Order: sequence, then C-alpha cells, then structure tokens
Amino acid sequence: MKESKFDTYFMPTYKRAGPPLVKGRGMYVYDSSGKHYLDFGAGIAVIALGHSHPAIVAAAKAQAAKMLHGSNLYYTEPQIRIAKLLLRHTFGDRVFLCNSGTEANEAAIKFARKWATAKNKNKYHVLSFSDGFHGRTYGAMSATAQTRFQAGFAPIAPGFHYAPFNDIAATKNALSKHAFAAVIVEPVQGESGVHFATTAFLQFLRSYCTARRIALVFDEVQCGIGRTGTMFNYEQHGVTPDMMTLAKPLGGGLPLGALVCKEMFASAIKPGDHGTTFGGNPLACALGCVVLKKISAKGFLERVRHNGDYLISQLHKLASRHPVIKDVRGKGLMVGVELACDPAAVVNECRRKGLLVVKSEHNTIRFIPPLIVSQRHIDIAVGIFGNVIRRC
Repeated sequence: MKESKFDTYFMPTYKRAGPPLVKGRGMYVYDSSGKHYLDFGAGIAVIALGHSHPAIVAAAKAQAAKMLHGSNLYYTEPQIRIAKLLLRHTFGDRVFLCNSGTEANEAAIKFARKWATAKNKNKYHVLSFSDGFHGRTYGAMSATAQTRFQAGFAPIAPGFHYAPFNDIAATKNALSKHAFAAVIVEPVQGESGVHFATTAFLQFLRSYCTARRIALVFDEVQCGIGRTGTMFNYEQHGVTPDMMTLAKPLGGGLPLGALVCKEMFASAIKPGDHGTTFGGNPLACALGCVVLKKISAKGFLERVRHNGDYLISQLHKLASRHPVIKDVRGKGLMVGVELACDPAAVVNECRRKGLLVVKSEHNTIRFIPPLIVSQRHIDIAVGIFGNVIRRC
C-alpha cells in the first residue's frame, strides 16, 4: 500500500508524515521501511520510560492475562493501586480516573461548578489564560484561550473568561467581574511553546482563590509526572492547587487521565453526576503503577534534571552560533526552541534525518524526549538539529 493512500482512510484532523511506525525500542521508533528515528517527541510527552520498557511490557502481559475491562460499577485491583500511588505523591484526598487530559479537565470544570453553585447558582464562571491549552472537547476547548482552536465551533460554552498569562493586575481585574467557580492554569504551557508561570503569579492565584472560595486547578497534563524534573511542577513553586489534572505519561502509553482533588470538592459529587465507561481501565492502571514507581524511585528525577540541564546548555551553544534561534527555554526535559521562522520545514527535515521533534505555537519546536534519555542521545539529537538549522 502506498503512503499517499493512507490519508483517504482518516478524517483530516492531523497532518501525518512518513511511513507507518511499526515498533519502538528505548529511545528509538522504527517505520515500515525499516528506518529508525531518535524520538525527542515521546508521542507528545507520553512515553516517559522509553518505548517497550521491559517492566511496562511485563505488566501489560500480566494484566492482559487477568482482565482487560471491568467497568466502574466495580473496583479493580490496578485502580486501587494507582489511586494509592497518586494520593501518596500529591496533595490530593480523592482521585477520578478517566482516559485523557481533556477528560480530566472536563471533570475539573464540572466538579468545581457543582461545588460552587451549591451555595450560589451564579458562581459558575471559569477563568483561564492566554495561550493556554486544555483540550478539544467543548468545556476544555472553551477554557482554551486560543481562537484557532475555537474557530468554526461557536458558540463556545458560556461562563468562560480569559486573562493574560502571568499578568497579576489584569487577572485580578478579570476576577472582579463575575462570580467564579474555578481558575485553571498550566504551570508550564506546552502547546503554546513552553512558557512558564512565575511563582509570583501562582502565589497570587492561590491567595486570591483561597480568599474567595474559588477552586484553583493546575493542568499538569504535559508538565507533570517528572517532565520538568520534579514529580509535579507545582512542587517547584511551593504553591498547592485544589485540583490537578494529569494524563500523557500516566498510562505508560495507554489512555489514562486523572483528576486529583481535595476532599471538599469530592464531597460535592454524588453517584451519577459524572462517569466514564473506560476510565481507569485495569490494563492502563497496571502500566501507570509501573510509571509512577519508576519515576519516583531514588535518583530518577535527579537524572532528569541533570540531563535536562545538559540538553538546554547544548541548545544554548547552538543558539550562540545560529541567529535563527531566538530563544531556548525549558525546565527538566520540557524544552522549547523558538525560531525566527516557521519551524514546520525544520521539523520535517529533522524527521527525514532521523530525529522526531514536535512543533508548537509561536514558531517553537519542543524537545520532549522520554525521561530515560542519555547525554549520548542528546548529542545526537542536537547534532541533527544543528545540521538542519544551518540551512535556514
């Protein structure tokens, strides 16, 4: 079958490139032609432990032989194990398991509104921030303050408002105009090009939300679970949210999302208020337990920080020689390289040369490799990237 024919099978929601991928091993993936690629995209920050990690494969085989689905009418043992692990490593009292980051954000919006409107029916408004990304379903899309994601899908859900990211004065002004149920923010904005919330901004949100009984939600779908060098990014700011959404690496490569929240919000929910057929799937939860145990093991996050610093330093050296690189910004292994041109051609040429990276907004390329990356892999990746941008 020719590559050009594949597009006729699918809705055109993605611009796919290259022959089909058929397998992955460690830091590499392989396509149907036999070509291998150094993966610095990790399935968009999903494959934390590398492709086909032995512990992931073993857990998948063991759980598949036991049970693939049980439904949320019953408990399953892997669900209980991963819930305990999530609560052990976070501020949370309760967990809601779902299938994706979008679903986790939908749950956060619903739970916050249910909690807030119990005392004030008009307290349903939600504030989010410019260049944020929270997903593509209607609630999550409505909370995504980027017109390109909303274009053609109007009307968006009512009650959603936006303020400039990291702007305390403008945010305070926006919050004064309505009765808010929730504020949702990414501590690190991934899709918009790896932009970081300041500690002062997050501290302001925490103080304001506490004083006015507004739920503070941190979307750590992309920056959480070790990506920025700590288990969760909120730890680096000393600011604890009321709810936190997680997904991407959580399921070890299978669909799994989670909302972690404090008891006061969980207590507003009763059976039937929300649900999911597949959320908390036993197989995904079994793999998630492996992911959480490996990343929280002694020394793992220290290596993430060390290798992240090395990646950033090597990209800064590259930037000093190539003016086309406008900025390098990152923390841990979540790094953005902003170019003075549209990076689409650079991403495609990197792929042709055997390196997978991910395009973001604001002319930015994301370097988000599996967390097991070594300095040898970093040197190879930066070498390929450097050869490509020389031609820009």
